[in-house]
Amino acid sequence: MKSVWITYLVIIVYYLLGTIGIYFINRKKDPESRYKAWEKHIIYFFLVNILFFSIVIRTVVFRYVAALIIAVGFSELIKLFIESGYRHKLFFLTSLLIFSVLSGGFFVFTGMGQGLILFSFLILCIFDGFSQVTGQLLGKKKLFPRVSPNKTVEGLAGGSLVAILSALVFKGIIPADSGKALITAAVVVFFAFLGDAVKSLYKRKYNVKDFSKIIPGHGGFLDRFDSLIAGGAGVALLGQILSLLGSG
Repeated sequence: MKSVWITYLVIIVYYLLGTIGIYFINRKKDPESRYKAWEKHIIYFFLVNILFFSIVIRTVVFRYVAALIIAVGFSELIKLFIESGYRHKLFFLTSLLIFSVLSGGFFVFTGMGQGLILFSFLILCIFDGFSQVTGQLLGKKKLFPRVSPNKTVEGLAGGSLVAILSALVFKGIIPADSGKALITAAVVVFFAFLGDAVKSLYKRKYNVKDFSKIIPGHGGFLDRFDSLIAGGAGVALLGQILSLLGSG
């Protein structure tokens, strides 16, 4: 239990560093923009806490939370399709298939070891948080201007670097040597990025800003948890590959 609280304190340090970044990002913005940014940041803190403690108390609780995320995610995809007047049917069915595969992998991930789940979750949170902070502080070159105009090369690079290096801080959770921890973190970051890109493409196709208003400031469950679903699926895939290599 002591190690859990030490890990939690480290998370708080990361969050405070992100808070400092948010302060510098927003100090020259108009009041409404500042309010929305702080609202998003504070709600993100509570979401991280809910997921963190659902993992460390008992992973089966996290599995129930994951099932809820998947169910609401499906409903948000279908909702946008219906609201569009059933446009882009082939694109919708393809998206539904991709989401089904990722959701299946994510659900498998929730049944893996507690240490691996927690490690992956922490890396994901750091990647998400610091991609936003470094992107807004340093971002100049747009990554996918047509699909996701707010994403920058600098944001992706900064978030990836901080997240992957953080694997060395949290590697004792797995436990694993530095090499395995870095590889696992890289897989989480890669799949999380893909999940976010696919989500942005879906919204762009249906010309909407948010999936829903369920989570204030976060644009719905898929906007908030797309990276978690894809990142978890990536770790589940990595586990299967390592298992096959080990048995071979």
